[in-house]
Amino acid sequence: MAIKFQFFTLNNDRKQFTFLDMSSSTFLKEKETLLSQGFEVLDDVIYAETSEEAVEHYKSNYIYVLEEYNRASNPFYIVLSIIEAIRDRFKRK
Repeated sequence: MAIKFQFFTLNNDRKQFTFLDMSSSTFLKEKETLLSQGFEVLDDVIYAETSEEAVEHYKSNYIYVLEEYNRASNPFYIVLSIIEAIRDRFKRK
């Protein structure tokens, strides 16, 4: 089951970040502490199976969202893309 993570940055610098597990019983207190230290909430929450996966998604700058969308899109478009690629290949010869 996916865990919900919230990421925080310092000075809007994506390289200076930390994150919290939103299902933690201390989440609100920890969030308040981070905000008081100058951290800002960045982007939307990330759902991941592990914290490592969440960090990987965060560092990808939401490219993973596009990848998930592509995997979930209509298979017709995948077949159409393959057909078009084959047509292009034969036109070049």
